[in-house]
Amino acid sequence: MFTAKRIVIVAVIIIAVLAPVAWWLLSPIFTDTTVEEDFPLAANALIPDDMTMEEAEQVMIEAASKFNKYDERAPEGMAMPADPMQIDASAQVVKSGDFRDGDSFHKGSGTATIYRAPDGRHLLRLEDFSVTNGPDLRVLLVPASDPQGRDDVRGYLELDKLKGNMGNQNYFLPEGEDAADYHSVVIFCYPFKVVFSVATLS
Repeated sequence: MFTAKRIVIVAVIIIAVLAPVAWWLLSPIFTDTTVEEDFPLAANALIPDDMTMEEAEQVMIEAASKFNKYDERAPEGMAMPADPMQIDASAQVVKSGDFRDGDSFHKGSGTATIYRAPDGRHLLRLEDFSVTNGPDLRVLLVPASDPQGRDDVRGYLELDKLKGNMGNQNYFLPEGEDAADYHSVVIFCYPFKVVFSVATLS
C-alpha cells in the first residue's frame, strides 16, 4: 500500500524523467531559429558594389526563367549576360512553388525552388521561408503534389533536418535523385507525424 511519502517520491521521479522530454517537444513552439544562407550556385556571379546578394539572386532567377521558357533548345550551361553585370544563369529552375499552411495551427509561407546546376546536381532552395516551429522538423520531397496529412507522405525523400524555421536555406538532393519524381516539399514533424507546411512544385 502506497503511503503519501512514497506517492510524492514516485511523482518526483516521473516528473524528473518526463520534464526533459516535455521541454524538447514543446519548447520549439515558443522560439524561432533564423538561418540565412547564400545561394551557392550564384558563387560565380559578378556582382557590382551597389547591388545586394538578394537583388543579384532575383536577377539570376528571372534570367534563368526566361532562358528556360524561350530557348529550351540552347545548350545546357549557357550563361546569359545581364547588363551591367554577367550572371551565371546556368543554374536552371526545375520546379518551384509557394508554401501553404499545414492546418489552422501549423502555418507556413515562402517559396521552394529546385535548381539544376551544370554538373547535374539539384538544389532545393527555401526563400523568405517561415513555418511554425516544432520538434524534429524534417525537409521531405514527396511524390504527391498536395499532401494533406501523414497518409499522403509516402515514398518520400528526406533531405535533412530543417535548419531553421525562418530564413533562406539550401538543401542538396542526393546524387542520382531525379527531381521529376517529386511534386511537393513537405515540412514534417517526426515525433507527432504531422505535416507543418506544404509547397506544391510545378
